[in-house]
Amino acid sequence: MIRFARRQCLLAGVCTALAWACAALASAGGARADPEVPVRIEVRPFRSRTPSGPEFLTGAQGGREVDLAAELRLPQGAGARVPAVILVHGSGGINAAADVWARALNGIGVAALILDSFSGRGIVSTVADQNQLHSLAMMVDAYRALDLLAQHPRIRADRIGIIGFSKGAVASVYSAMDRFSRTHGPAGVRFAAHVGLYTPCNIRFSDDTKVGPAPIRMFHGVADDYVAIAPCRDYAARLREAGADVALTEYPNAPHGYDNPLSPRSLAVPAAQSTRNCRLVEGLRGAIEVAGTQAAYTMADPCVATGAHVGHDPEATAATRDAVLAFFRETLLR
Repeated sequence: MIRFARRQCLLAGVCTALAWACAALASAGGARADPEVPVRIEVRPFRSRTPSGPEFLTGAQGGREVDLAAELRLPQGAGARVPAVILVHGSGGINAAADVWARALNGIGVAALILDSFSGRGIVSTVADQNQLHSLAMMVDAYRALDLLAQHPRIRADRIGIIGFSKGAVASVYSAMDRFSRTHGPAGVRFAAHVGLYTPCNIRFSDDTKVGPAPIRMFHGVADDYVAIAPCRDYAARLREAGADVALTEYPNAPHGYDNPLSPRSLAVPAAQSTRNCRLVEGLRGAIEVAGTQAAYTMADPCVATGAHVGHDPEATAATRDAVLAFFRETLLR
């Protein structure tokens, strides 16, 4: 009986290997490949830092060094060098939406780098405790990932975009700022396009309307009770007034995290820390203050709420996907 079981296992293994071999041969023989399936996947390590908010804002090169990693998916049928987009996750870490977005980007011939800001720091989630990692520290990670991609032999250094989600959208949107790019970004290279989904826009940074020439696109649900949309309306208006190429697209019924296909229509997150009621400004020496008060801000401030909702909105997801892919086609594939 044992010998029979072993033979069955060996036969199953041979059949599996043959199936893979046949699939490879069929592909080589001209069978139609799925363009959303990457032709190559690489796990790329890199080193970053973990500055505090004041350290980042004052330009100090402090903060504990940390080894991080990112998954690079290269598209099929591409030439010697291809454009790329860095994906920066939110407070819950990398979720199913990252895979969907990476496949969609590969499908239009763009490489996708899924950045992991948590695992190397021993973090699983910051949903209930945002003090574990400052959003601005994730921008340092994004800049280091930009430097990594710019040196990759298959990537066009002048065609690297960034898309971020919630906490990660702070990195994707505000990395456009001249001040942050000059202080923390790599020399000689900048992001070619910026996209933020349900972005926390409620901190008014010094010189935050002085941005580079790369266009900025934001997408947000009006029904979002986790990250308020009103501050993004204000920030987009100020950017436009300053001459920046920016647009904010609103979806009336979309909740927070609406592009995650594994979420139900509405899911309560009782422990979630939310700054939806907070309006903040950058003060002296990198301090963050409650707007209009000059009072120092912390996550213990009365404006910080506990409890919010997330959920999937298929209609808003489809519209956002179409708009974002069209945007990256225009900016990265032109």
